[in-house]
Amino acid sequence: MIQTEKEYDVLVERIAVLLQDSNNIENTDAKGYIELNILSDLVADYEESNYPVEKPALVEVIKIRMAEMGLNQKRLSELLGVSPSRVSEYLNGKSEPTLKVAKEISVKLGIDASIVLGV
Repeated sequence: MIQTEKEYDVLVERIAVLLQDSNNIENTDAKGYIELNILSDLVADYEESNYPVEKPALVEVIKIRMAEMGLNQKRLSELLGVSPSRVSEYLNGKSEPTLKVAKEISVKLGIDASIVLGV
């Protein structure tokens, strides 16, 4: 278990050195392979507890998906069955989608329900 930021930094540096030898990545019998996997697990555990990744905000995910799908606010409103002003309110954080609209966002934009529902 990594206890300090200094220990973390040292292990990250060691992992970088181990990754330079492809044998440590590909050969499961190599000493470096075993060391690399153990250190990687320790670093991953430390990062999960000290640098948690937060779920993205729904507004940001909708904006990204709109760009990916080539949608403007008017087209998105048609797709979701709500007014363009309502879409504007969602995108500006002035209101939250109803459960029915949240389901439409999840299905029609392909956004995971846990992000849409903020779970």
